[in-house]
Amino acid sequence: MENCVVLPQNHQLLSSMTILRSQNTKGKDFIDAFAKVAAQLMARALDFIPVECQQVTTPTGGMYQGVRQAKKVCGISILRAGASLEDALRTAYNGPLSFGKLLIQRDEKTSLPVHLYTKFPPSISNAYVLILEPMLATGGSVSKAIELVLEQRVPEEQIIVINLIASASAVSLVSERFPKLTLVTAAVDKDLNSKRLVDNHICDSTNLSSPIIDKLPTPTGTSIQDWVISGIDFMVHERIVQKGMEMLEVRYS
Repeated sequence: MENCVVLPQNHQLLSSMTILRSQNTKGKDFIDAFAKVAAQLMARALDFIPVECQQVTTPTGGMYQGVRQAKKVCGISILRAGASLEDALRTAYNGPLSFGKLLIQRDEKTSLPVHLYTKFPPSISNAYVLILEPMLATGGSVSKAIELVLEQRVPEEQIIVINLIASASAVSLVSERFPKLTLVTAAVDKDLNSKRLVDNHICDSTNLSSPIIDKLPTPTGTSIQDWVISGIDFMVHERIVQKGMEMLEVRYS
């Protein structure tokens, strides 16, 4: 698992992860903690993208030898949860940036990924691709996403998977199948439970047929799948959707 990079387990990160994992965390606190971890993930992931040297003049007339983020970067969100990492990427990267979407739903009976929808920008083959997926349980969905990106002639070494929590088995699967890419995560948990989910996970985000999701307001004449595909970010997963319902009703009314 040499291509797996785990964030340093410092006090700040562990404090945020504790908030995320607690069943007693309220919606706003969850979102704030998620944003803090996402910022650390992006900072670490972007270290793997080359920069150009740039000299600038300071306000006092001195010269500063710095760098410039100039490479094209494309963030690919695995819907739904992946969209929750987009704002962190927008904030962190100063260079040319585009986004794409993938809708991959896991079959609950087989745990295998089912590819439903793809939207890639036309210039993806020339970009460094950051695949955004907070939860890696079996690794099947993200492996399918990587395959779809590789089909666009993106070099494997230019693919970075950004993840919040992964199971050890998912990390092993991705690392063995795609040894040239980089996986950046905040935590690696050891086991999956009987439902093939990370045992200490914050929640599952792959199932679109949720009673909570069905209650969300959607544009007139639009199905819930079409709404998701259109790229509307309506939270990380069922748990946040439930706790943040009032905020979402205001935002999308």
